[in-house]
Amino acid sequence: MANEQPKESKNAGFGGRARQIKLGAVVVGALVIVTALYWWFFIRNYATTDDAYAKADSAMIGSRVPGTVLKVFVHNDFAVRTGQPLLELDPADYKVAAQRAKASLDEATADLKAAQVMVPPVNIATSSNVTAAQAELSGSMDAVTQTSHSIDQLKQARVAAAAELAQAARDRKRFAALSAKGAGTQRRQEEAQTAFDTARARVSGLDAQIAAQKSALAAASQQVARLRAQLQGVKSKRSDVAVQLHKVEGLQAKCERLKAELEAARLQLSYCRISAPIDGYVAEKSVQVGDRIQPGQALMAVVPLKKIYVEANFKETQLTDVRVGQPATIDSDLYPNHTFKGRVAGIRAGTGAAFSLIPPENATGNWIKVVQRIPVRIELDQPPPLRFPLRVGASLEVSVNIKNKNGPPLLHSTWTETSSQSKP
Repeated sequence: MANEQPKESKNAGFGGRARQIKLGAVVVGALVIVTALYWWFFIRNYATTDDAYAKADSAMIGSRVPGTVLKVFVHNDFAVRTGQPLLELDPADYKVAAQRAKASLDEATADLKAAQVMVPPVNIATSSNVTAAQAELSGSMDAVTQTSHSIDQLKQARVAAAAELAQAARDRKRFAALSAKGAGTQRRQEEAQTAFDTARARVSGLDAQIAAQKSALAAASQQVARLRAQLQGVKSKRSDVAVQLHKVEGLQAKCERLKAELEAARLQLSYCRISAPIDGYVAEKSVQVGDRIQPGQALMAVVPLKKIYVEANFKETQLTDVRVGQPATIDSDLYPNHTFKGRVAGIRAGTGAAFSLIPPENATGNWIKVVQRIPVRIELDQPPPLRFPLRVGASLEVSVNIKNKNGPPLLHSTWTETSSQSKP
């Protein structure tokens, strides 16, 4: 009996340890199952990162013209709307420049009007002179033609008169011979002499008329030559009209140039008032009244908090199944009890290191592979509530549901040649 008691207690100890081992195995199995279920339902279909920050396409405010700050209408954290004045520069110099440009334009406009008024009179005067000279030349040429025709007629008449004179001379000679022989009468001889004298006088008259007409023709020809030269001179005066028209064109071009200069001066003047380009909140204001500023100098920023988005930097190993359009949840350290909803709007075309100021040079002897991070843009489904505004640069934790993989890994271009040509 003394030997059996220790044996029973030893068996009882082995049984207790066995039960403990079984219980531990059950607990471990349960933990494995729970962990597997948790991974299956809550981790497997999600890509999560805490390397995420709130961002916004802020507008950096600067001046287009140099000047001295006359007024500042806002301070840091002010809410502003599009077109609301932010600050004003001293406009005195730009007002003077605009007035000078306006005066130059008015002067050129007056010169243009005067030149335009002179065009019709010059045109009418030169045109009437040309018409008159052409009419006078035409009349002289008609006189030359008529005189030539008269000379031709007189020459034909002289031919006939010369024939009559020759016949009268033969008759006179014949009757004179008959009278000498006593065969003819004195009366007949006298009639023959009279006919001869008449024919000779007619020929002489025609010769005188022909000579007079030739003199008139020469004078008319000289008149035609003089009028032709006068017409050429008058026509040359028509170039005054072209000169006047070119002067008008030059003044028109000058007016257009001065209009552009006036518009530029007015634009410079309008740039003295700097307004908000977008809705948002003022930040990083670094300008005060009296400051002398230059174009391109950063004066302040306008942050559009209503259009804030999230930039989450995922490891490249996490982006295998991330697609555009997948839903995402965003948790902020600012608001532990509020979750923001959003969707993947785009995946960056390169890693953050590739676009850094000094990109890494991996083609070296000493190289260690480092998992890179790629920025993913996540846009909120709706602007943050007024009770939970996000600040630019705030730390966030992002979880993307990658269960639905039908979306594209890259955004599709919406640009078309037609739409681009329709824009000014």
